[in-house]
Amino acid sequence: MELLKQAKFLIRKLKTKNNMSLKSLQTKAGVTADGAFGPGTLKAGMTYYKFTPERAAHFFAQTAHETGGFKAFSENLNYSAKGLLGIFKKYFPTEALAAQYERKPEKIANRVYASRMGNGDEASGDGYKFRGRGALQLTGKSNYQAFAEYLKKPEIMTNPDLVATEYAFESAIFFFDRNKLWDICDKGVNNDTILALTKRINGGTHGLEDRKEKTLKYYGWVK
Repeated sequence: MELLKQAKFLIRKLKTKNNMSLKSLQTKAGVTADGAFGPGTLKAGMTYYKFTPERAAHFFAQTAHETGGFKAFSENLNYSAKGLLGIFKKYFPTEALAAQYERKPEKIANRVYASRMGNGDEASGDGYKFRGRGALQLTGKSNYQAFAEYLKKPEIMTNPDLVATEYAFESAIFFFDRNKLWDICDKGVNNDTILALTKRINGGTHGLEDRKEKTLKYYGWVK
């Protein structure tokens, strides 16, 4: 019973924290910070970030999909041993090793993200400190550093959780800027541009239909 209470508390805490990302955007954009995404928030966000209707539709549709409807702004690494063997086989080649890390998100992150993307070794703790956060999952110390410099906010390096709360959408804008994705957005809202963006963001076509549906819906709200 006590474990169930703890689990419910952690779920509520996670939802509250993730809600802060959308509420932060709403506060900046000057609309009611209720944590709900609709036409009002989209239009206000478009104005605040100085997006064209095309850029707004693409940007918010892609980030909506990647965050599960603006609900998850921090990477979930609470994997079972079976999950580790299936997703991170390279880092967990045996069942015995996977069992040692099962349901230990901090240990998992420190292992799978060690010694790459600017992170130190597993013992450094960089893997968990600089795990995926934000509307498009900014990951790795070097990427956090680049984002901190881009935004001129050095405090991000000492408080990376800011990327999951205060600067979730800014980190996604950074990704779009860095990868020249606005050039694709500017070609219009159609199947070709949605496909091209999805491949650049996802590395494949996962969730393509949902991304299409959201892009077209959001474009209808702002055009």
